[in-house]
Amino acid sequence: MGWARDAAKALASGTAVEVQPRGRSMVGVIEDGQTVWLEPLTSDAIEPGDVLFVRWKGNYLLHIAAETGPHEILLRNAYGKINGWAPRADVLGRARGIRAETRGEG
Repeated sequence: MGWARDAAKALASGTAVEVQPRGRSMVGVIEDGQTVWLEPLTSDAIEPGDVLFVRWKGNYLLHIAAETGPHEILLRNAYGKINGWAPRADVLGRARGIRAETRGEG
């Protein structure tokens, strides 16, 4: 997941980034290869339904905040599968936009 490591570095430096994540866990919200714009979090204001880029078990996830607590965020995918609680400190960014079309497979 080179795109995820690159996005994590950019977000950590305070830079917004454009990514094209691969996978099917967010179909219906983010399609495989669709362009997503991520921005660094500028506050602790995370709402249920926000699409978040999160450090997760040695890797990264782009998933939905199902619930929020004072110190943790409960993550789920687009199908409603719960991943578990992540510390707020591991939330690296938030999706600020998703391009309507997907990237071609070429």
